[in-house]
Amino acid sequence: MRTRWVLATGNRGKLEEIAALLDGRGIELLAQSELGIAAADETAPTFVENALIKARHAARQSGLPSLADDSGLTVDALGGAPGVLSARYAGPDADDRRNVERLLEALRDVPERNRAARFHCVVVALRHPDDPAPVIATGTWPGRIAVAPSGRNGFGYDPVFLVPALGCTAAELAPDAKNAVSHRGAALRALAAQLEELD
Repeated sequence: MRTRWVLATGNRGKLEEIAALLDGRGIELLAQSELGIAAADETAPTFVENALIKARHAARQSGLPSLADDSGLTVDALGGAPGVLSARYAGPDADDRRNVERLLEALRDVPERNRAARFHCVVVALRHPDDPAPVIATGTWPGRIAVAPSGRNGFGYDPVFLVPALGCTAAELAPDAKNAVSHRGAALRALAAQLEELD
């Protein structure tokens, strides 16, 4: 039997990616935007706190168990920016293209060897809004920032996130290949294992 969960996002790419990673786990995911739920204000300074804010908001508004992730990019040469502001790096209404442009501009004079970066993902599962024991899992994906975008897959910073071990950007990977190595893939596999222990 499939259990309905609300996913605290309006991002279609993220919904599809997470649904694919949880396929076969008995979870039917609905985006909170499909239920008319507005996004929560992400006011915390860390990924884990923002994920909890989003999960609680989605569970409270929907009456369903909720999943939320907070993920983003940290770049060493930028002191960890864009960090929790990854989706809003170029401003509150910025799209992926503008965020990537701002990142490349910020790194314009930084040599390739100093462009180390990491994608981070924290995933939270709540059985109800006041769940005192949220299930929390994390994943990290190390790489570098390329000097120019490349690839058509993925979303966000994928076109400029170079995966040195594979010699390509995240946006040049097929979805299944990306999920096998990505920060979100690692976090969701860890989350699924923890959820199975609770059953």
